[in-house]
Amino acid sequence: MKKLPILILIVVFISTASFTLFQTKPWNVPADKAKATNPVKNDAASIATGKSLWGQHCASCHGKSGLGDGSKAAQLETTPPDFSKAVFQVQTDGAIFFKTSEGRVDMPSFKKKIPDQEDIWNLVNYMRSFKK
Repeated sequence: MKKLPILILIVVFISTASFTLFQTKPWNVPADKAKATNPVKNDAASIATGKSLWGQHCASCHGKSGLGDGSKAAQLETTPPDFSKAVFQVQTDGAIFFKTSEGRVDMPSFKKKIPDQEDIWNLVNYMRSFKK
């Protein structure tokens, strides 16, 4: 019986450490990819296309307004970021494109689901609209 509290403590510690590790590990983007410029004009048509794609592919995890509060967010190992915050918005368009296209951990790659690169750039433009 004395071993049970120790076992519980060990499990809690390992779970917390793993969660923290996943949350704090930086998502490194290759320099050439981060420097990529968005060829799609950030206009109403692009944002409308991005919004439609967002609803189909992103909102369930990232939330309707990009706050990381989608219906599936609680089921993920990592918490989706709040795209309205400066820490997200200071990233280059190229970095956001790369992350969306390639994915990692709970974030799936979208290069097969959204094969048209222009559509991923439209998503980048839409994500920019979350800026506060």
